[in-house]
Amino acid sequence: MAKRSVEDLDVAGKRVLMRVDFNVPQDKEDPSVITDDSRIRKALKTIRYIREKGAKLILMSHLGRPKGEIVDKLRMDPVAKRLSELLGVQVKKLDDCIGPQVEKAVSQMKGGDVVLLENVRFHAAEKSKDAAEMMAFARELAKLGDVYVSDAFGTVHRAHASVAGVPQILTDAAAGYLLLKEIKYLGKVLRSPEHPLVLILGGAKVSDKIQVIENMLDKVDKILIGGGMCYTFLKARGKGIGGSLFEKDSLDFAKSLLKQAEEKGVEVVLPVDHVVGRELDEDTETDVQRDSIEDGWMGLDIGPKTCNLFSDKLADARMVVWNGPVGVFEMAPFAKGTRAIAEVLAASSATTIIGGGDTAAAVDMMGLADRMSHVSTGGGASLEFLEGKELPGIAALPEA
Repeated sequence: MAKRSVEDLDVAGKRVLMRVDFNVPQDKEDPSVITDDSRIRKALKTIRYIREKGAKLILMSHLGRPKGEIVDKLRMDPVAKRLSELLGVQVKKLDDCIGPQVEKAVSQMKGGDVVLLENVRFHAAEKSKDAAEMMAFARELAKLGDVYVSDAFGTVHRAHASVAGVPQILTDAAAGYLLLKEIKYLGKVLRSPEHPLVLILGGAKVSDKIQVIENMLDKVDKILIGGGMCYTFLKARGKGIGGSLFEKDSLDFAKSLLKQAEEKGVEVVLPVDHVVGRELDEDTETDVQRDSIEDGWMGLDIGPKTCNLFSDKLADARMVVWNGPVGVFEMAPFAKGTRAIAEVLAASSATTIIGGGDTAAAVDMMGLADRMSHVSTGGGASLEFLEGKELPGIAALPEA
């Protein structure tokens, strides 16, 4: 799994075509306003290294889901503006990502210059399932570079042209610092975990986590389950769950997992109390209920006794992987459980690895991201990595 590093490339004076993940959230009323620039900031280390080497840096990314069409509110202009501010140099945004005008602009670059290509997903071929069409687009992109760098972990699970196609053409390729860090931490979980290893799972659906659980069951010592997915497991144990989220199709899996875990000596810890509401609304009537949830109520967060229980179970951990909030953290009445877990991990001496997506957003919102060992930048990618799948954007890069 060790991949060639950007430091192993000779980039001086060369055109470096770099895939980044600048798919940043934007204000719904004013798309020119970026509401969270963390994905841009996390790419700065690799960008600065390449610039310092005197290379010409051509950045490519997607933004949103334009579905192969030009969508003005999904142009990369706000990203170029913010990157310019962070770098302290002018980043020129081009009006397309392929074609004669783009090639001409790149040919006029000097060492240390940075350009940002237009949204690669404005071209349907970027995501085409037709391999020939996808690779034809990859070849057009590859014309812009001498070497290729990938630092976009959030997209490496996609077999897209800019992710997995270009490095098949520009074989002088490597991983940037951000991607290398993701591979290091998530790879350690699968190959050389520290014990006790605790897996915390939350989020809405059991079905989203089935393959992770199956792949990790022989590696973990404990699994703590919260969020909407815990109610399927509680129902499997015969508990009342009121009107809580429940996946009927995953009930048999939940029963099977509980049995397998017991046979393997893996402790599965479920909530013993719940913060409940009448409906999914910040202003709803709330209550704390122990054990079973009464009809007319739905579980929306783990309760105070569960917070203490989970904290106790984490006390001796040497490595913790957390994927999925344990409550509806976006709403203040149901954020205490997720905050409690985040605070325990922030104070822990264990290696703490936070899955991307909502879990990363939660610890960032709570100001605790910097106190974790690693916060992943890819929700779907981190899940598929922990499922043990080969990720196309990593597989396409040369070994170290």
